[in-house]
Parts: sequence; C-alpha cells; structure tokens
Amino acid sequence: MRVVWAQHPVTASGIVRQLSGEDPSWHPKTVRTLLARLVRRGALRFERRGRAYVYKPRVTERECVAAASESFVERILGGSLKPMLAHFVEARRLTRKDLEELGHLLDNETRNKSG
Repeated sequence: MRVVWAQHPVTASGIVRQLSGEDPSWHPKTVRTLLARLVRRGALRFERRGRAYVYKPRVTERECVAAASESFVERILGGSLKPMLAHFVEARRLTRKDLEELGHLLDNETRNKSG
C-alpha cells in the first residue's frame, strides 16, 4: 500500500520493481496476488491500460492505519488500549516527549468527554 500511496497511479510492474528493489524476496506473482486481494477488499482500485494494470488507492493511509489499529485492539486486547499503553510506558519505550504528547491528548479527550 505504501508504494501505491506514494506513487499512484502506478502499474503492477512498477510496484513489483519497487518492492523487489527494496527486498529481493518479493516475487512478482506474490505481489500480483497481494494486489488482487487488496482490490477485492476495497483498498485499491485498478484500470487496464493496454496490457498494464494501473493501481490507485481507495483508502488513505490514515484510514488504513485507523482500521488496522482498531481491528488489532479489538482482536488481541479485547477492545482495551490500557494493556498496550501500560506495556510501552513500563518498558520505557516511550520518550519523555511521547509521554507529554500522550498526556496532552488524554487531557483533551477528558475535557471533550466531560463537557
């Protein structure tokens, strides 16, 4: 998806070239299978231009991140963010700046829900 978001409209062969250039283990058939699945799931759309398939995103990166995050939290954590946030705070994987930004977000959310 990142290749399509960055370069759309982009051909299937352009996506294959980009991915295999970054990681030679990407096989063209695997990429084409992945593209077909993304089209079926509504994340991509395509049009034929001669013999080429040209892909464009149907969802933004932000929409995709939001949906994947919500799905992960629901499936893995039973809908609660608290265990994941507690892990990162306790494991010190958050910088002081990260903690300050989270504090501001939480303060704003608390004000919005109480007002």
